[in-house]
Amino acid sequence: MRIIHNLFAEQFTHPTAVTIGNFDGVHLGHRHLLQHVVNDARRHGWTPTVVTFQPHPRRVLQPGARMVYISSWEERLALLEQAGIDLVAVVRFSQEVARMQARDFVRALVERLHMRSLWVGPDFALGYQREGDVRFLKRVGPELGFAFHVVQPFTLDGEEVRSSRIRELIGQAGDVRSAARLLGRYFSLSGLVVHGDGRGRHIGVPTANLAIAPTRLIPANGVYATWAWLDGQRWPSATNIGVRPTVSGANPTRTVETHIIGFQGNIYHHYLRLEFVQRLRDEQRFPDLNALLAQIRRDITQAAALLAEEESHAWGKT
Repeated sequence: MRIIHNLFAEQFTHPTAVTIGNFDGVHLGHRHLLQHVVNDARRHGWTPTVVTFQPHPRRVLQPGARMVYISSWEERLALLEQAGIDLVAVVRFSQEVARMQARDFVRALVERLHMRSLWVGPDFALGYQREGDVRFLKRVGPELGFAFHVVQPFTLDGEEVRSSRIRELIGQAGDVRSAARLLGRYFSLSGLVVHGDGRGRHIGVPTANLAIAPTRLIPANGVYATWAWLDGQRWPSATNIGVRPTVSGANPTRTVETHIIGFQGNIYHHYLRLEFVQRLRDEQRFPDLNALLAQIRRDITQAAALLAEEESHAWGKT
């Protein structure tokens, strides 16, 4: 897959079928739209293309707003490539870009990307004050030389699949199982394994503490059954997210730490990827360390059993 890092500074001469968006998570709704783009491109011999934005427009238009992402930039690119996209063109979003007239932006797509078709959802709009809505694009398509197509939203169990809903399920409810259905895969987090306080190792349950980028979505506090990917190998694991109320001091720090079941070895400074399968319980305070340790052992047993069952089903084969 080719990446154009600045749309307005580069030229792509082969005809393209295009869609536009941020595609955070590349969930089933996104893939539904992307499949139309890919099919159209393959049918005509064009290049299936995604136009996206860096930074996210909201970070420019609402500088104080906190934003978290379902997927990292690198994960997003990999998922777009898996969906059949051959070209990603990045628009470096700025106040100047925000003030562009819709016609000028669309003309740039035609001139810079040789756009022959544009595929969007029914609520799509671009350009200054969102003037480039569906009605506008239907009108200017024939004038500028591209076919315009509107794709109806993808629904699952009567619900439209949206990134905002997935963020709610993961970040507020910790319902990673339901989120996985909308994503079409497990929600995952990657990070460098860093030193913690060593308490897990001292009580016989060593954990890997992950350094997670502050812009990443993290599941709600609790204990989860997870798959841990290390050096291309998958391990069952139990992951705790939270402030560890039983052992933390007055100013607890939220952590993501996982016990890799059956693994022995030093993995400091290795990258670890966690796939979240199911939430087991809330984070809670215990009366003493012995009670905490007993619950941790029950968590590990439950996670191991759940993941063994999971492995026998389709989700375990992805």
